[in-house]
Amino acid sequence: MKRIVLFAATVVMLGTHDPAVAADPRYPDWPCAQIKVPELSVAAMWAGPPIDDVGNGWENDPQIKDLVAALALRRTPLEQAEKTISEFLAADAATRQGKAKLLFAGLFVTLNRERSEVMNGIERFSRRQVDFAERLRAKAYQLRELQDAPGHDQAKVDELADAINWDTRIFEEQRKTIRYVCEVPTAIEQRVFALARTIQQSLE
Repeated sequence: MKRIVLFAATVVMLGTHDPAVAADPRYPDWPCAQIKVPELSVAAMWAGPPIDDVGNGWENDPQIKDLVAALALRRTPLEQAEKTISEFLAADAATRQGKAKLLFAGLFVTLNRERSEVMNGIERFSRRQVDFAERLRAKAYQLRELQDAPGHDQAKVDELADAINWDTRIFEEQRKTIRYVCEVPTAIEQRVFALARTIQQSLE
């Protein structure tokens, strides 16, 4: 009876928490509660002067390029990043606007790319979880067959039940982990917006 209960609980758990159940049918591999927005919009992040003429010019300016790399790092505290931006743009009023546009363009491109990479990683993880769930279901059905077989080998039943129990714990831990990872794209988006606001304020 104990093993039958384990089987039933496993199947119910996998059916209830299957990561394949997506919030948005357009993105079936997206497991997060947050709506997937594949790309950030410049217009939503930036209210400063137009950057249409900037292109990839920020990559040709070693100082701007290095600053973008440092500011984009999420381990760099936001307050420190904002202070660095203010000090950098306050240094030369004559070229402030041009540098501000280059700096924002670099940060937007860099962080938008990082955000996309994180989201792609989340979807790869989600697909692996779906495969994991299918393997667990197969083991659970195998366990039931072993339990129902006349004169079944109890040692084999116990061994498979223990394996299912262990794999189920791993599955649940990974499912909990993805909840935290799902927050990362939002955190990156918020960082872009905050840094853009600081750049804009330096121009006012």
